[in-house]
Amino acid sequence: MDATQERATHEHAAPGQAAEAGTVIIGGGQAGLQVADSLRAGGYTAPVTIIADEAGAPYQRPPLSKDFLLPGKDATPLPLRGPDFLADHDITLRAGAPATAIDRAAHTVALADGSTIAYEHLVLATGARNRSLSCPGADLPGIHGLKTLHDAEALHRALPGARDVVVVGAGFIGLEFAAAARAHGARVTVLEFAPRPMGRALSPLMGDWFAASHAAQGVELHLGEGIGSFTAGDDGRVAAAVSTAGTSYPADLVVVGIGVVPHDALAAEAGLEVGNGIVVDGALRTSDPSILAVGDCANFPNPHAGTRTRLESVQNATDQGRHAAATILGTVADYTALPWFWSTQGPVRLQIAGLTAPGDETTVLGDPADGRFSVLCHREGQLAAVESVNSPADHMAARKLIAAGAGPDPAEASTPGFSLKAYAKAALRVPAAV
Repeated sequence: MDATQERATHEHAAPGQAAEAGTVIIGGGQAGLQVADSLRAGGYTAPVTIIADEAGAPYQRPPLSKDFLLPGKDATPLPLRGPDFLADHDITLRAGAPATAIDRAAHTVALADGSTIAYEHLVLATGARNRSLSCPGADLPGIHGLKTLHDAEALHRALPGARDVVVVGAGFIGLEFAAAARAHGARVTVLEFAPRPMGRALSPLMGDWFAASHAAQGVELHLGEGIGSFTAGDDGRVAAAVSTAGTSYPADLVVVGIGVVPHDALAAEAGLEVGNGIVVDGALRTSDPSILAVGDCANFPNPHAGTRTRLESVQNATDQGRHAAATILGTVADYTALPWFWSTQGPVRLQIAGLTAPGDETTVLGDPADGRFSVLCHREGQLAAVESVNSPADHMAARKLIAAGAGPDPAEASTPGFSLKAYAKAALRVPAAV
């Protein structure tokens, strides 16, 4: 934390209960910072306090599994805002003193340093934690998760000397890390119990393409094969990963990426409704109307899925942060932002607009063999999602079309020479950004 941020923290947040109750945000990530930013942009003048578990300035998490780990990169995180942002916007950051309890009757939050902060509005942006393994040897040295800056720094130090890397889980984080490990020249083995990589997020066609792409990059991808146990070498560190098929794979470095669990314990202990995260309504309010929840921890009614969902993405964190601020400022509306995602895995940039579902009808634009194509996913004749590989123009057009409830039907999309960008420009009468 630099001197400016220290002033922002201490000048406005003396220990003990604040004299004036404003908005308190628990969580210093993308969602929490966005709430604070949007409140000030909307003219909110009461105190705004962010409580962050980690010490130091808030940073961007997505690069930690990508550029941060590539050869020759400095172990320096990208900040979420500029160095003067907190002071310039009169936002208090209480970093490194986690919230320990919420007293809903008194409208206060207790911190680990013994202080309390009063609130009129409370926003829970508590995020999620890595799901942990319980198999034999899971606690051996050399086995890592990848979620925080501390995790990424440890891997940044370990990767240059790693020879045999095993990744447990072929989700976004696992495959992003696998690509980074290959860039260091390591032999990389990925174990995934499911039949295809990123199976919860991608259409089967796209999942199969990514399996082939990683194989072409030199990654050994073992599908239908989970982790059974780890064994140690003479030095007490991990030396091998034994799969559920009984095969032993050499490993001097292991990364576990098997999903996350929402941080909802604080909410549950306060008597708020939880279930796959903190349950909120369309305005992102919890069962206590003075408390909202946003980002990875929030289980919200999602019109694009037709059911409640909990999304883990920068887009969702940012858009929900803006929406929660609008709710606090008095706007009454449901959260309807279109979900979109991205992942960079070696030379491949994947972008997804919308949410895929089992049974979607798929249409391919472009040639997958060229490494530049899109998969259109239709549901009951309606364009519901578009997955794009190295095709940013398709992605931006898809976001506009799906958000507008427009889009070509499968027959139109199958027409030779069909261009999604040109279709969006004509259908929406606005240029589709590149």
